[in-house]
Amino acid sequence: MVSFLDQDIILNEELTIIDHVFASDNKLTRCIKAYEIAVKLSEEGHVSAANLLESSLAEMNELNGWDYEMTVKEILSRLELSNFEQSIKTLSGGQKKRLALAQVLINKPDLLIMDEPTNHLDIEMIEWLENYIAKEDISVLLVTHDRYFLDAICNTVLELDNTQLYEYRGDYSYFVTKKAERESIFNSEVDKAKNLYKRELEWVRKMPKARTVKSKSRVDAFSDIELKAKQKRIDKQVELSVKMERLGSKILELIKISKSFGPKKILEPFSYTFKKGEKIGIIGKNGVGKSTFLNILQGLEGYDTGKIQTGETVIFGYYSQGGIKVSEDKRVIEVVRDIADYIPLANGTQLSASQLLTRFNFPPEVQFSYVKKLSGGEKRRLYLLTVLQKNPNFLILDEPTNDLDIPTLQVLEEFLADFGGCVIIVSHDRYFVDKLVDHVFVFEGDGFIKDYPGNYTEYRDWKQDQKAEEKSAKLEAVIEVKAEIAAIEKLSRIIQKSYPLKRNTNLKLWKKK
Repeated sequence: MVSFLDQDIILNEELTIIDHVFASDNKLTRCIKAYEIAVKLSEEGHVSAANLLESSLAEMNELNGWDYEMTVKEILSRLELSNFEQSIKTLSGGQKKRLALAQVLINKPDLLIMDEPTNHLDIEMIEWLENYIAKEDISVLLVTHDRYFLDAICNTVLELDNTQLYEYRGDYSYFVTKKAERESIFNSEVDKAKNLYKRELEWVRKMPKARTVKSKSRVDAFSDIELKAKQKRIDKQVELSVKMERLGSKILELIKISKSFGPKKILEPFSYTFKKGEKIGIIGKNGVGKSTFLNILQGLEGYDTGKIQTGETVIFGYYSQGGIKVSEDKRVIEVVRDIADYIPLANGTQLSASQLLTRFNFPPEVQFSYVKKLSGGEKRRLYLLTVLQKNPNFLILDEPTNDLDIPTLQVLEEFLADFGGCVIIVSHDRYFVDKLVDHVFVFEGDGFIKDYPGNYTEYRDWKQDQKAEEKSAKLEAVIEVKAEIAAIEKLSRIIQKSYPLKRNTNLKLWKKK
């Protein structure tokens, strides 16, 4: 059986969560449906219900249908979809992604094909998915930009490069090493072919018209050498280079900011003073208020109590999770020209809108096409361009890695590492966060934010150590209690043994009197 998790989720909005799961057309769900019909007919007193119920019971036992329903509810609960009767139309984008994921996992396919499975999942969900796939007997074919996920799941990487497919028997780290080796060998072979081509070209030009058999074979070989020498690597590399506006000494200060939506706390009184050049990661489960926090920082949303002081030189560049908001009928170059015809660079030069698009890997034929014809990754790249085009000095990136390919992510990482202003990153991409941030704001729920001095992996390791210490402390407390109980029981037995002896002694003394 093959199951496919599409990048773009389409669900029947009129169904509930549990109805959607059991809407799958497989042998088990058909068996369960037949059993439910038989039970209903039996309750209504139909004559044929007894035979139908008997046969459906036998099939349920044969297919372990009883375990299936328990598995369904367990997976839904682990993916935080425990309200089984909730209507799909009321779910958030992240919840819909988790429901689609639950659907393919519940079917227990032999081959699971997934297109960007980690998009819209928080880090805890991604790590749960990694562990689930690792322990299941299942073959997986996936497309993803999540490099830690690739390392955890895959033992083979297929690379499509310049119309050629290459296979690497190893994880992502192995792929990176072997790809570099392959490209080095390729470049070396092309260089050798170019040198040989020059010599052979000179010989061909001087060669007499009367050709021997040997010279003819050399001419034939020359064609192969020429083909090899003229090979070119089509390396479509994005170039990020824009001017950052000067950032003053006063940047952004939060003074006891709080925010709630009714009974739901988003921010307990929180204070922080941002410093020039720092890069902060924000992590936490979906729905705890990360995007609300970003909007409050920029003045896009109000807060309940506290005060925000923003420096006069601060220019925010906001790359939101929602993506680019322009008319689909606009041409790509028009989107850029609406902001500016010329863009200043960090080195003092400037680029035209067309030149900037070319640097962002939009060739001329794409520049004059319509936005609606762009792929998801191209739209995200265009959106990133429009954000950087405004020369911000305080970048706020909300899930910037969604739909961006790995080469573009690597260029973005290099750009952000050298960026002199402030950077806030909300991302489920652990590799991206680990590589860039100085410390993390951890949204732990109920409005509490922990400022941890390190990247995500360091925070996770610290958290695990804390849990281990708590578990050890609880175990020691249990051992102490058991030891106290044992001591009390021992004392009780001694008292119980000594009491009859003492009673008899006292009785003898009384009789003597």
